[in-house]
Amino acid sequence: MSKEQKFYDALKDIFIGARVEGESGYINLMRIKSRYYEEGVFPQLQKDIDKALEPFPEFREELFDKLYTFFNRYFSESGSIYFRYTPIYQNVYEKVYTDDKDVMLFWKTHMLYYVKTDRLFKNLEVDVDDVKFFFDVSTLEHKKANEKRAIIYELKGKRNDGVIAFNVLYSERGRKTKINDILRDLRKEGVTITEDTLEEAFRVFEKQSEVDYFINKNAKEFLQEQFNIWLYQYVFSGESEWTEKRIKQLQVLKDIAFKIVNFISQFEDELVKIWNKPKFALNSNYVITLDRIAEKNIELIEKILEHEGFENQVKEWEELGIVGKEFDKSKILENAPLSKQLNKKYQYLPIDTKYFKDLELEILGLFDDLDNSLDGWLIKSENYQALNTILAKFRGKVKCTYIDPPYNSKSTEIIYVNTYKHSSWMSLMENRLALSKLLSTTDGSHIIAIDENEQERLGWLLSSIFSEYTKVCVTVIHNKKGIQGDYFSYNHDYAYFCIPPSLKRINEMLIPQDEWEYVNLRKWGTESERKTAKNCFYPILVKESNVIGFGNVCSDSFHPSKSNNKRKDGTVEVYPIDPRGVERKWRYSRDSVEDIRHLLRVHITKRGEIQILKAKASSQYKTVWDDSRYIAGDYGTRLLTEMGLLPEGIYTKSIYTVMDSVYAVTDKDSIVLDYFAGSGTTAHAVINLNRQDNGKRKYILVEMADYFDTVLMPRIKKVVFSDKWKDGKMQNGQGISHFIKYYSLEQYEDTLRKVKYEDSNLFDNPYQDPYNQYVFMRDLKMLEALEIDYENNKVKVDLSKLYPNIDIPETLSNLLGKWIKKITPDYVEFEDGEQINLKDLDYKVIKPLIWW
Repeated sequence: MSKEQKFYDALKDIFIGARVEGESGYINLMRIKSRYYEEGVFPQLQKDIDKALEPFPEFREELFDKLYTFFNRYFSESGSIYFRYTPIYQNVYEKVYTDDKDVMLFWKTHMLYYVKTDRLFKNLEVDVDDVKFFFDVSTLEHKKANEKRAIIYELKGKRNDGVIAFNVLYSERGRKTKINDILRDLRKEGVTITEDTLEEAFRVFEKQSEVDYFINKNAKEFLQEQFNIWLYQYVFSGESEWTEKRIKQLQVLKDIAFKIVNFISQFEDELVKIWNKPKFALNSNYVITLDRIAEKNIELIEKILEHEGFENQVKEWEELGIVGKEFDKSKILENAPLSKQLNKKYQYLPIDTKYFKDLELEILGLFDDLDNSLDGWLIKSENYQALNTILAKFRGKVKCTYIDPPYNSKSTEIIYVNTYKHSSWMSLMENRLALSKLLSTTDGSHIIAIDENEQERLGWLLSSIFSEYTKVCVTVIHNKKGIQGDYFSYNHDYAYFCIPPSLKRINEMLIPQDEWEYVNLRKWGTESERKTAKNCFYPILVKESNVIGFGNVCSDSFHPSKSNNKRKDGTVEVYPIDPRGVERKWRYSRDSVEDIRHLLRVHITKRGEIQILKAKASSQYKTVWDDSRYIAGDYGTRLLTEMGLLPEGIYTKSIYTVMDSVYAVTDKDSIVLDYFAGSGTTAHAVINLNRQDNGKRKYILVEMADYFDTVLMPRIKKVVFSDKWKDGKMQNGQGISHFIKYYSLEQYEDTLRKVKYEDSNLFDNPYQDPYNQYVFMRDLKMLEALEIDYENNKVKVDLSKLYPNIDIPETLSNLLGKWIKKITPDYVEFEDGEQINLKDLDYKVIKPLIWW
């Protein structure tokens, strides 16, 4: 094979990527790339190379050899562009120096968006123990993102040639391959094989190659920079004689290389636009406790009770263990003197509007400031897409981000290509941490849980992204017995706290009341005299051994004769005067002492003197958390088990680990974000904190796995109704008023399925060369949602042509960065008073969603 043919073959392979079978947006992507190459890149490039080589045809072999040598180093089997092939003799370099930093962090995939890891499954015939199997992937729905999904097999039957055929599918909602059923059905067809043979056939099939899918953030800049570095090495490592002809040859090499780069980057830039485009909100519903509805309109409760969907709602409550079979809906409302009222026993029953869609707008209409009335948002989505989509709406509003990402340990690792295991993990984290930082308030903190597998690399990454923050690594003892390692038994993991300089202090850890210790409120020692703080000298009023109030700050000329002065009504004025008669000061000024009144206690000495003691009800958090409350098995896994939720393969933190982490850096009205939500521990922690201190904290949770529906949602509904559970049943605990929204997002994979590029001609702009024109300008993309009314000179928008059940108000709220005030059948009103007609959308408003 000539070097020219070798180059073109390689270019086709690396540009289109490995052939994949099945159905997914990625398959559509490969078809688009194939056409782009066949009809655009290849013929145009051939013409330009032939013309450039006319003056020196002898340079042809060297040109193709060098082009192949260079480009072969940067392309992967998934079509991703990065440092793929970097043996030492290739002398691949990267510019990492900078004027303002003396230490730089580098990893091979730092210039990429991490999309997902998937297997390139192909139809495959396997021979095991003289039995032939055929695996058909033609209907395989590939993963939308990096969710953990197992492969399952469905028997098609025995073919005429004796081969046993299977359909290959990804598991949904915990579905598994039914080995026994397959063996039984095969015996009916006269085929007797062992379970071992069948499982070996499955293992052989699953050994097909795995690839990481990335998108280069700026392919053109990356490849041009790399080529300039490579060309410099090539020229100066061997050249000693420079002729005009040789310089022109090298210029041709660079020109052709840059044309290839321009072609490739056109498509990669298009993928960047699709990856970063705002996504549609889909399939939204609300969960609201009955008390929220009753306080606005008790008659609406009666409508709900008589609604045809109420039966399914009760069935859900029974499945959740919230009510039993004996539940009687007639007891939800009680007769009162003037009207009916809500039975306190049932005030926190969670209503899911998915059962009452025709009443949903009436329920939402009860609230004049809808988004501010919500306690949380639950988003089913790949987390980068979610963070990017909600960025405009929540920018600068999140006080605490708590995440518990995949640890990349053997039991919890993301399935990466082994060569780039750590690099892929760092790209995944960098992409998302950089986005979530933009969501933070100026005093907003990030807390990231991790274990020893990636703790060191995460620390480097956090120092890079949060360079101006204080970074503290806390050790959490979560397993007293330990997990056996090669050299040590590990009984801890870590939590990095990244605290911005504008947050001057964090909250102290609360101490249980039965463990409070008391100290004299009167200060002593250095800087304790009255003259050092005049507003700290005032009487504390005591009557019948209780603090009943506080007097005013004393004037400079007033000097009590003793610490206790009794009034005629029996009230004692207690001043901060020590036994020697020295005027001291209270530890709290008159302005702030009211805040700690609940911590004060009256103490009478043996001499009968009244002293004021203050409880030490909190203490500064330490960097080692070793309380038994942090044991994950007891207060994580067991907690979920008692709730009747048995998530397979989910590791759960102790609820107290998350509660203390969130409490440390939030106020009572803060927004908390978790975009690796898992089983929903962060939402549970926020709900518990609000229940504990009557706070109004809100939460945003993002999760893409099936257990969003099977664990996370049920968990929140359960903990809202009661804080006590056993064997999956409610135990008459304390409920809480609650109102949340949940929805899914359009995914990158969904967009790739929908986009249309094949309807226009590539490179048809006669006024611009094909290397610099935007070749996708005339493509339809997702414009099928628009219909031009030529008679009325108007553009009609019909988003239902793209997806069913689009939540237009939430989509617009995310897109415009405005909180929703009110939703009606006809319009949505935002916090700034703007109203948008939902029945006659302006295409210019939704353009970023459908064309880019």
